Amino acid sequence: MTHSNNTLDSAMDPYEPELRVIVSLDVEEEGLFSGNYAATGCGVRNVALLRRLAPLTNELGFPLTLFCAHTVFTNAEACEHLAWMRDHCNAEIAAHLHHWSTPPLDDAQNTPQAEKNGPPTRTDRLPRQLLRQRLRTLLDAGREFQGAPLTSFRMGRWDLKASVRPLLAEEGITFDSSVCPLRVFHDGPDHFLAPSDPYWLDDAPNLLESPVTQIPLSRSLARLWHNCAKGADWVDRFHFWGALSPNPVWHSAAVMRAATRLHMARGGRVLSLFWHSSEMLPGGSPNIPDQKAADALYGKIYDFLAWLARNHAVRGVTAAQLRAQAPGLDLGPRPAGKGDW
Repeated sequence: MTHSNNTLDSAMDPYEPELRVIVSLDVEEEGLFSGNYAATGCGVRNVALLRRLAPLTNELGFPLTLFCAHTVFTNAEACEHLAWMRDHCNAEIAAHLHHWSTPPLDDAQNTPQAEKNGPPTRTDRLPRQLLRQRLRTLLDAGREFQGAPLTSFRMGRWDLKASVRPLLAEEGITFDSSVCPLRVFHDGPDHFLAPSDPYWLDDAPNLLESPVTQIPLSRSLARLWHNCAKGADWVDRFHFWGALSPNPVWHSAAVMRAATRLHMARGGRVLSLFWHSSEMLPGGSPNIPDQKAADALYGKIYDFLAWLARNHAVRGVTAAQLRAQAPGLDLGPRPAGKGDW
């Protein structure tokens, strides 16, 4: 629905184009922020905290998209919380591939020692059939939980190179959100020059790519920085000083609002913000050391979405809802440009 507040309608431009807003979480195991890429034995206590987010939907009108890892689908207690969010808050259950903890596991991974430090093998370097098997394992677990296929997807650690995209379409995915603009990942994907709005992929038929929203303060400066870097490790530093986003763990409330205004001024039609379920758990990440920090994060998210609803013409949508509406939104194809997006 389009949100408004009668007491503040004067702050809303009646001719302002409607902005669609996707609020998503990567629902996953704990430990990743400490560099622990365990194949087995990871906790998912954080999933119980999803219920705290009910007011975002029931009071403010923003349904959630929950990109769930295999470790979550295979935990009975976690699934109870997912079902509650789906049934009481209209949350979409979507797929999130942590390939390092999704069967079939090789002998080196499937050992009594659960921990693996350091980043996992890049998805484009895995044998294609092994990656396909792990993706199918995830999607089968999601189908068993949901009673229907999952069609929205996000790759863990943003690790989606162009060579992997067709595999998603082949496995029935119609919406992907694995692209994070203004980021270049060491030995991995280059998403730096990706657009901020969704686009259709010509190499993966029927697949809509919808990046998370992260925009440069200056487009010209961003292009110059990327061209000068020429693959240098420091190119990703732009993310820390030259970027704005509505992502609540990365940026302050003031920056979140500024990113929204700038995105809309540049003609942006979709605002996509995200965080990790483990970031709701005190101690779950370096940014959330205690309950006070967890409460502050929730307050920041609630206040930002309330500000959006009061001051702008917005429509909260899930990933699947945006995909259903996409053919009528005149979204373009992937623009020409360098990178894995």
